[in-house]
Amino acid sequence: MVTTQLDHYYRQISLEEQTIYDHLLHWIEQETPEQMVERFHALFIDGSRYTDPAIMAALDKVTASRLAGEEFRYVLNRCCHILINRWQSRSQSQLAIPKLIELFETNAASGQTQISIHRSRSLRRLRELTRQFTETEQYLTLRRLAQVLSEAAESQYASGQRPLGTLIQRYPYLYEHCLISEDCTREQQNTVRQVRAARQHKFEVDLSQYLTYQVRQDRAAENAIASPATASRLICPISNPTLLEERDLNRVVRHYTGKVEGTRSYKDLAQNFLAQSNYTHCFADFKDDLYEYITASVDPEYGRRQFNNQLHGYLQDIMPDSDDQRLNDFLLVRTCSHLLNFLVVDSGQHPSHFVFVDLLTNLGPMLTTGLLLKIVLLCRKVKPALERRFSILFSHYESCSRDAVSWLIEALENLNVALSVNFGSVDLSFLN
Repeated sequence: MVTTQLDHYYRQISLEEQTIYDHLLHWIEQETPEQMVERFHALFIDGSRYTDPAIMAALDKVTASRLAGEEFRYVLNRCCHILINRWQSRSQSQLAIPKLIELFETNAASGQTQISIHRSRSLRRLRELTRQFTETEQYLTLRRLAQVLSEAAESQYASGQRPLGTLIQRYPYLYEHCLISEDCTREQQNTVRQVRAARQHKFEVDLSQYLTYQVRQDRAAENAIASPATASRLICPISNPTLLEERDLNRVVRHYTGKVEGTRSYKDLAQNFLAQSNYTHCFADFKDDLYEYITASVDPEYGRRQFNNQLHGYLQDIMPDSDDQRLNDFLLVRTCSHLLNFLVVDSGQHPSHFVFVDLLTNLGPMLTTGLLLKIVLLCRKVKPALERRFSILFSHYESCSRDAVSWLIEALENLNVALSVNFGSVDLSFLN
């Protein structure tokens, strides 16, 4: 029976498969990353010159299986991750990961070596299955991981003709949704989460240091009596860790951390709304209050055109059978999750996002992100859902040039800053 997406993880691993896995696990402890990349190329990409006939025979049997057309991608993906998981735990080996993934973009050897007719048939089968692997979600996920682990982040001034996908390294909040494929093991998932945590921490530190540099620079400029040596020490340049212009970055950081409605910040507004919701009579009343909470941050002229009516109607249609119930955690999570569907994008199968684009066009990325931040601060359990929706948009436009989706890049950058300063460990109290 052909394996489905739901049961592939639980399929029985053949003796030949396990032999290949054990073979790689043995050699990765004996050889350098460069040698393992060569070994992987000889076994899976070239396929005609591998020095261990027993392993070659095991691979031939795997590729000859009647299920290979469906299942070989899982085998090859697991073989890649055997190497990746080990290298990821050793910082000096991480740069071998992009080199491993690049193997699938190279041509196999021309095949001048004398081989038997049977071996020729097996070789053609292996190379065709390997080519098919490059068209799978598993390979796309590996390519993204390679991009994340490349040596340096994309320059702020890199070509706008490069695809959006080359920027994934900059957005750790996308990693768990873009770098974990359907057949990832728990170990592979942990690897991605470790990468995310490290990259998120680095961004937060870089952002804090850059903003501190900005503050010191301003103070040095105001302090006319500072000695040259002191001024030089205070304004030692630090690079902007985002793709936002310096003025825009300072503005959005202050917006996401400072006062946005009267004397209240976004965190203050969310905490106050939750406190009031404890006294809300029923779920229907909560939805009415939530409508007011959200539209308070929307330009009245824009809201009157159609957004406010659309939002009100959408809220009323969320679980109307529960309107008479008291608000509980389940209703709060479901309501906020549904709101993110409406404001950003519903699903990967039907990635309609007209409302989101309209908000960005009329309110701009800073205020639009502020609306999303209000929801996530209200119900922190839906933060992964927000990240998931942005990963849908990222995947949808991944192959587009950056110039063509500059609006999305601005939104990605704004969300990166907003989540970091509100949910990260960076202390930006000095800005206030």
